Amino acid sequence: MMAPGFTGASIDRADRVRHDPALLAAARADSRARLLILHGLDPELTPDGKLLWTGTGDAAGEPLFLGFDREDVPLFAPAPPPGIPLPGGRSAELSAMLDHFQPEDAALYAAARSLVDWHARHGFCAVCGTTTAIFRAGWGRKCPACHAEHFPRVDPVVIMIAEHEGRALLGRQPSWPQGRYSALAGFLEVGESIEEAVAREVGEEAGVRVVNVRYVASQPWPFPSSLMIACIAQAQDDAITMDVHELEDARWFTRDEVRLALTGDPQAPFKAPPAYAIAHTLLTAWAEG
Repeated sequence: MMAPGFTGASIDRADRVRHDPALLAAARADSRARLLILHGLDPELTPDGKLLWTGTGDAAGEPLFLGFDREDVPLFAPAPPPGIPLPGGRSAELSAMLDHFQPEDAALYAAARSLVDWHARHGFCAVCGTTTAIFRAGWGRKCPACHAEHFPRVDPVVIMIAEHEGRALLGRQPSWPQGRYSALAGFLEVGESIEEAVAREVGEEAGVRVVNVRYVASQPWPFPSSLMIACIAQAQDDAITMDVHELEDARWFTRDEVRLALTGDPQAPFKAPPAYAIAHTLLTAWAEG
C-alpha cells in the first residue's frame, strides 16, 4: 500500500534542542542552517517538487526550529509576524502544487505549515488573554502574566469506508470537483473513541449502522492541523438515509468501480480523491482487499 501523503519526513525533531537554549543557539548559528521560504503559508517549490530554503539570517524575529535533516543541517520555519492574520484554507496556488511535492518535502511542509499557522492563531493566553511569547524553540507559547504554557494541538478526524457485500459507501460534498466521491469523515468529539466516532459519523451522514471498525492508516493533514485516522467498518445494512446538510450524495460502489476510479479511467462512475489525500490510500487498501 502506498504511504499516505504528508508522511515520511526523515528529519530528527531533536526534542533535546527545544529544552536547551545553548543547543538552540548553536543550531541557529550554524552556517548551514536553513529557513523555509513561505509566502503567508504557501511554500515555493523547485521544478522537481522540492522546497526552497534561505539562510536563517533572513528570519524576521525568532524562527521556529523544525529539526535536523539527514546531514544534520538545522532547519527552521519563519514565525508569523505578530498581529497580522494569515490567510486561512488552501490557496489556489498551493492546491496546484500538492500533486508535485516530493514525498519527504510534503511531510516537512505539513509540519512547518501547521506550526506556523498555530502561532498565528494562538498569540494570546487562553487563560487570561495576555499576549504570549514563543518558547521551547517554537514548540510552545508562554504567558508572561499567569505563566500558563500552551502547546500545538492536533485535531483527530476519522475517515472511513463502510463496506457491505463487496461494495463501499462513498459520498460527495457540493463544494468538491464535479463527479468526485470520497470516504465519509468527521471530527472526533470529546469522550469518544475512534470506533465510536466512526459509527456515529456514518450513522449521522448516511444513516448506515456499522460494526467491526478496523484501523488502516493515519495522515497529518495540515489544513490547519488534523490527524486523519482511516478506518474500514462493516455495515449492517445498505439502506442510506442521507443528511443533506452534510452530503450532496452518497452511494455504494463495487471494487471494480473503485479500481476504475483509482486508475482515472474515463469510464469510471466517479472521480477518486487525489493521491496525496488519505482517502485515496484508504480506497486503494479496500480495493486491494
